[in-house]
Amino acid sequence: MTTDDARASGGDADGSEKLEALNANLAKIEELSSRFLAALSRKKSVDPSLQGPSQELFMRAAAAYMAEMMANPSKILEHQISFWGKSLKHYVDAQHTLAQGKLQAPTDETGEDRRFSDNLWKTHPYFNFIKQQYMLSAEAMEQAIQDLEGLDAREKQRVEYFSRQIMDMMSPTNFLGTNPEALARAVETDGESLVHGLENLVSDIEANDGDLLVTLADKDAFRVGENLATTEGSVIFRNRLFELIQYAPQTETVHKTPLIIFPPWINKFYILDLKAKNSLINWIVEQGYTLFVVSWVNPDPSYAEVGMETYIEEGYLTAIDEVRAITGEDQVNVVGYCIAGTTLSLTLSLMQKRGIKSVKSATFFTTLTDFSDQGEIGVFLNDDFVDGIEREVSEHGVLDSFFMSRTFSFLRSNDLIYGPAIRSYMMGEKPPAFDLLYWNGDGTNLPARMAVQYLRGLCQGDEFATTGFEICGETLSIKDVKIPLCAIACETDHIAPWKASYAGIQKMGSRSKTFILSESGHIAGIVNPPSKKKYGHYVGGDLALGSDGWLESASFHEGSWWPRWQAWLAKRSGAMVPARTPGDSKHEVLAKAPGTYVVAGKSH
Repeated sequence: MTTDDARASGGDADGSEKLEALNANLAKIEELSSRFLAALSRKKSVDPSLQGPSQELFMRAAAAYMAEMMANPSKILEHQISFWGKSLKHYVDAQHTLAQGKLQAPTDETGEDRRFSDNLWKTHPYFNFIKQQYMLSAEAMEQAIQDLEGLDAREKQRVEYFSRQIMDMMSPTNFLGTNPEALARAVETDGESLVHGLENLVSDIEANDGDLLVTLADKDAFRVGENLATTEGSVIFRNRLFELIQYAPQTETVHKTPLIIFPPWINKFYILDLKAKNSLINWIVEQGYTLFVVSWVNPDPSYAEVGMETYIEEGYLTAIDEVRAITGEDQVNVVGYCIAGTTLSLTLSLMQKRGIKSVKSATFFTTLTDFSDQGEIGVFLNDDFVDGIEREVSEHGVLDSFFMSRTFSFLRSNDLIYGPAIRSYMMGEKPPAFDLLYWNGDGTNLPARMAVQYLRGLCQGDEFATTGFEICGETLSIKDVKIPLCAIACETDHIAPWKASYAGIQKMGSRSKTFILSESGHIAGIVNPPSKKKYGHYVGGDLALGSDGWLESASFHEGSWWPRWQAWLAKRSGAMVPARTPGDSKHEVLAKAPGTYVVAGKSH
């Protein structure tokens, strides 16, 4: 046998093995396809209003476009001719390059986009042609919507947002046949990447009873209480709504006035205690505070009638009373994060009405109390969505965490839906071991009554900042929040826009206000430990000015806002006293931190 014969024989063997591997993968795909169809069959019918905006929105947009075309045909023609001209020029450039025998892309002036980071989008004529045409089409659609008249500002914002969602969904990166990176991976692995991708897809659909929610993080990489939420502490009180965790001291002395953190019940509290190196909870304890944190229950349908008033009476006021009883202090300091900050402001207004003086100061993290500017989330706060939510919770008793998770994901769809879906379903990659994304997928339900009260009275009606919000037998007003306060907002927050947060703080009745603007967004701007030296902050602006004026007059400081806030808090936390251990004779330890509510219903 010659060397060439041996090579030929070896090549045949190698080809045979590849064929066998390919056939085996095809067989797996057939098996997974059966599971896929079975999983889809379990999908429950969902109110159409929870799946997208009403058709009336797009009908009004179409009517406005037709009216614009009739009234100003030259502008429409200008749009069309511009798009046709760019498309034709691109086609001619591509043809000219190929005619010269060059297998390369023509000049690309469509700009940078993270979705098209693979080099083949820039160099391969086929993929570059698709990419450029997509970018040109998206640009033309955006321009047409921006120039659209005949819609009020809110309707136009919604048309822009949902049109962008459609454009993002139709990106060529989202389809196997037009994604060069996914195709190359499939060839390199003899189709195994597609098998793994289909396995990931089927698993996600099975896990969500026929609905699709992309798994963002490796669920097996983390255990709450083992490698997340590990700061030492004890549950020393429990009722049907929350567990109260008191953290073990890490200093010999602590500030006399205890501190209570009220995290949002839309998510789990351990966003503030992911790992020791980025745990705000652990850091606060290290600074010498007696820290208590509320861990909310994850409601089931039996909580249907639990409302905002229940969270105030059985949650906030009860927690404050229990902490006072444990520590023997007349007053406490409090922190509210996101919706918990909104409800804290209601509680403080109610306490003012009732003459209760058990809170010395309050801190608000990314909190909205003035909903006149709802930001990006406002596109989901019209009646078409809220009516659907009201029907959903009326039937099921809770707003399932699935809907909240999906809604917030669509606010950053390329980062939290399409990008992860490409990596998981087309590339066949295992979700990353990323603690923040793990927490993001560990959602909670919302009680029916509470959800409707919040959406109707606060978000839509903006009653707390205007006419007054009727609850707990009182009409609560934002101007009745009169204790010293510090507010931290985040510059790129897409859930609680900082300017809206600022507007609410301005309306509060306190004579002592501090406003801090952190760089980054809703989570990263808050979970910003000093050790990382990552995001800076603005402080010291004139609170008598509007938000833009405040920012112009504020000074910028490198690094985390945590030390600055701690210095503010220390002045309102009294002298140093011997450190307190969790509980007392009337508050025995019920469980180790992070407690039972935070892991209830989890499979591990």
